[in-house]
Amino acid sequence: MVDLKSRKSVLIIVICLVVVVLAGGGAYLLLRTKGSPQQTAEDFLAAWQKGDTAAMKTHVDKAPSGFDAAYQQLRTGLGVQAVKPKLGKVTESGDTTHADFTVTLTLNAIGDWTYKGRLDLTEADRQWKVKWSPSAIYPGMTTGQRLAVSTKWPQRGGIFAADGSRMDAAGASGSVQQLTGYVGAATKKDVKRLGAPYKVGDTVGVGGIQENFETRLAGRPTATISIAGASGKAVKAVGHVAGKSGTSVRTSLSPKVQKAAADALGGQSKPTAIVAVRPSTGQVLAVANIPGGFNRALEGQYPPGSTFKIVTAAALGKAGVTPSTTVQCPKTINIGGMTVRNAEGEKFGAIPFHTAFAKSCNTAFAGTAQQKLNAAKLKAAAETFGFNADTNIGLSASGGKFPAVKDDAELAAASFGQGKVTASPLQMASVAAAAADGTWRPPHLVTTPKVPQKASAHKLPSGADAQLKSMMREVVTSGTAAGAGLPSGTIGKTGTAEYGSGPKPPTHAWFAGVRGDVAMSVVVEGGGFGGEKAAPIAAKFFKAL
Repeated sequence: MVDLKSRKSVLIIVICLVVVVLAGGGAYLLLRTKGSPQQTAEDFLAAWQKGDTAAMKTHVDKAPSGFDAAYQQLRTGLGVQAVKPKLGKVTESGDTTHADFTVTLTLNAIGDWTYKGRLDLTEADRQWKVKWSPSAIYPGMTTGQRLAVSTKWPQRGGIFAADGSRMDAAGASGSVQQLTGYVGAATKKDVKRLGAPYKVGDTVGVGGIQENFETRLAGRPTATISIAGASGKAVKAVGHVAGKSGTSVRTSLSPKVQKAAADALGGQSKPTAIVAVRPSTGQVLAVANIPGGFNRALEGQYPPGSTFKIVTAAALGKAGVTPSTTVQCPKTINIGGMTVRNAEGEKFGAIPFHTAFAKSCNTAFAGTAQQKLNAAKLKAAAETFGFNADTNIGLSASGGKFPAVKDDAELAAASFGQGKVTASPLQMASVAAAAADGTWRPPHLVTTPKVPQKASAHKLPSGADAQLKSMMREVVTSGTAAGAGLPSGTIGKTGTAEYGSGPKPPTHAWFAGVRGDVAMSVVVEGGGFGGEKAAPIAAKFFKAL
């Protein structure tokens, strides 16, 4: 029989053994290395893919001071746009552990370069960490070295007109060069904009289509990736990416129509611009400016004056006004506190609406608009003709702007293209095209590649095109453009748009018209009356066709 003292001794021994075992297990748990080499490598590569150097450093054992700079140089020096790493085999051999990986770097203007790399891993503070050196970026790379790229650019693509002729050939007119731009040596500013692999002195597009479609026209250079020393001199070539020749850009420009437009501007002493479009498609056929510099044909913003009466006439037609409806054309009319006057103080009394259109009677349009329209109706009509639309012709271009009309005075001014209404010659050419075709189509110049277009075509109200064409024909035969010499079959609308201030402010001269499947508009800055200055230019243009 075991006495009580012996039993107590046994119990103490058992308890001590349990404590030792538990303590030993706890020590094992505390001293065990957390995670795994594979997980650390995966996390490091995932952070690299995201470009998150801060996260990458959390997986590195004692990241050196140049860690961030090394990856920044990789992005800027090689033009890395995307990193796609993939972890391979993780090998543990004695005290050495490493993880193989494959990575694809997408290089700006070059393409994809894929290579194999390796991460060394170590145990530090009971965690698996990347033992980082420059060789983690590329095998064998040492401190002070970096990856660099050298390039050889291929033949550049060309810019072509609709008939296949070269637009960017030597000797092109100034107006065509405004559209195409030109090629020149890259500046520091260009290199900053375009990024690697472009270098100062490389051939780049400057302005126009050449600049807008640089990537397409330039193609992809043949690239050699090397390990370079601190001086930038290549030490060892480690990669090669084949290049690709540039691809051409095609436009809707018609050399015949372009020549007619340029010739029509000959002898003009004031800044003048002309644009021609095809009503059935919206394609831009010609763009010409004199003098050069600012492309006022595409980007100029002017009050459209009475050429806007095409839009107002369509709105009034939808409101029930027909060409034969009698309207009043007094010398002046006061609407909302604003006095509306006719050019040269004309007055025609009670006349049919088609006559008011042909004679361009401001008072008739302002008065009738006040009676039949409101801000919403005129704005809707303007937008049917492409005002406020987000168009894209493949180049920088402005359309028409029809801001909100706040009162009767603003409605009256807008009805004959004054006040806050503005438009480019391109816009008014598309307005004339819509009047002839019955559908407004977003204008476009670059046809290949297809440029993204947010704006969509709009059908005019039923019968609007027939009424507009009839009234626009009268403008040419017996109205404000009757003495301009426009050839038979031309329809159009003149415009005399006031700008500036004073009792007799200066005016821009406008004409927007159509003949066959060619619509156009011309503006002469400070030119005076549309019928006297702009319409004769249109006559020269149409006669040449």
